[in-house]
Amino acid sequence: MTTVFQAFTTTASQAGERPFLHIPAESAAAYAAGPVDLAYREALTQIEHCAAKYAEHGFGHPHRAALVLDNRPAFFIHWLALNSLGCSVIPVSREMQAEEIAYFLEHGEASVMIALPEAVAEMAPAIALLKQPVPVIDCEQLDSLPQVTGRSGEIPGNATECALLFTSGSTGKPKACILSNEYFLFAGDWYTSIGGLATLEHGAERLLTPLPLTHMNAMAVSTMAMIKSAGCIIQLDRFHPRSWWQVVRESGASIVHYLGVLPAILLELPESPLDNIGQQVKFGFGAGVNPKHHAKFEARFGFPLLEAWAMTESGVGGSIIASHEPRHVGTCCFGKAPGYLEYQLVDENRQPVAKGEAGELRVRAKGDRPARGFFSGYLKNASATAEAWQDGWLNTGDVVREGNDGSLYFVDRRKNVIRRSGENISALEVEAALLTHPALSEAIVTAVPDELRGDEVAACLITSLQTDATEQQAQDIVEHCLDQLAYYKAPGYVLFCSELPRTASNKPRRGDIKAMARERVATGNCIDTRHLKKRR
Repeated sequence: MTTVFQAFTTTASQAGERPFLHIPAESAAAYAAGPVDLAYREALTQIEHCAAKYAEHGFGHPHRAALVLDNRPAFFIHWLALNSLGCSVIPVSREMQAEEIAYFLEHGEASVMIALPEAVAEMAPAIALLKQPVPVIDCEQLDSLPQVTGRSGEIPGNATECALLFTSGSTGKPKACILSNEYFLFAGDWYTSIGGLATLEHGAERLLTPLPLTHMNAMAVSTMAMIKSAGCIIQLDRFHPRSWWQVVRESGASIVHYLGVLPAILLELPESPLDNIGQQVKFGFGAGVNPKHHAKFEARFGFPLLEAWAMTESGVGGSIIASHEPRHVGTCCFGKAPGYLEYQLVDENRQPVAKGEAGELRVRAKGDRPARGFFSGYLKNASATAEAWQDGWLNTGDVVREGNDGSLYFVDRRKNVIRRSGENISALEVEAALLTHPALSEAIVTAVPDELRGDEVAACLITSLQTDATEQQAQDIVEHCLDQLAYYKAPGYVLFCSELPRTASNKPRRGDIKAMARERVATGNCIDTRHLKKRR
């Protein structure tokens, strides 16, 4: 098999009656009277019918279709239908601003936008910004598709573009990652062969994810793992903390996917005799759990959180996961590199660092295809692609250190490392310490200029509802950090905020936050806590 559609048809032919997709009632409430369930054969019938409509209107390779379909069954049906014809898809979030949607459409040269019925009108402001309007079609009305030209007749294969996923764009314009069929197929093969604590049983797994299908974790990792193992995807519309465990139990989930904030929120829920669900859930797969929460979560809920590292550019061709012991719980460890992956940790001059020292992680596949399973490059941006692959390695921008046993530990994004008086400070480490203070609901740490020390630590904070943003509160928060961190790591400035700039995927827009912090510190619109930073 050389395409995602072919992988799906293979599973459908072997396990047609097995469940492919389950959407719980709470997540389907906007469009269904109850839960939604699709078996593989039933889904294949819908995919083939959908593909026939696209083919009638001339769609094929190299056309691209933007999908505004949320985390709904329609996303899977239209994606696989288009993939069967050699078309690529551009997933688009309804949460994005009109300017960003327009950029996705224009840069990605979308031939059409396929939207949920209620989202068609919502796209009008974005379409109005385009020089060449893109038709927006109701996903349930494919007879109204435009007739397109330019179908190449090329037979889709491994190297054919499957999707165009944009980086989060936390600084500057998002870059469009070209992801091939091989990228997706490798993801499924990798997940089904991880082994250890992440061993999958063919035809038996039910993987629950609240993550958006506009990103590689849900679209490539969890979806392809289930297709390749004849498992069932339990796709939520989003993370619902209060009903989370009920949905996990009722859906029969055996695997859950998470991002860092999810365990922290779940630990804040009232304790229940039903908390330990380890007899049902085999493991959680994710990244970024607060080290202070890791062991506490596993002890309370009864299953391991397997921390992994990857990025859209690396795919799972360059991914690493702590699926075997020792996992070094509570240390930001994400495991040892698999045998097929080469890696280096380098300094700012791209020279290897000594073992135990932090350096930027560089990865590549062993052998004569260093990009096997990785992205195919940035669309219309050869210089950025060359920069990412400088010296024949994918330069990740993530700062990592290696332990004595070869385990790798995440430190921070290189751009988030603050250099104060010659000391490298991880923004992530300071944020983790801040968030253990009960008055805070969010914390983003960034560097601001300091004439004497080069950089100083600035903390942009959102307080909980019942907390006043006062100078005394700022001092209390910094003292709290000083009890956990070396004095020089604590915030030198505290900036209380009502909200923080965010991307469409709800990630902090760190570039904008840094600019805001610099301006507020320069104008004195902050609380100066530098006098508290003393050796203890």
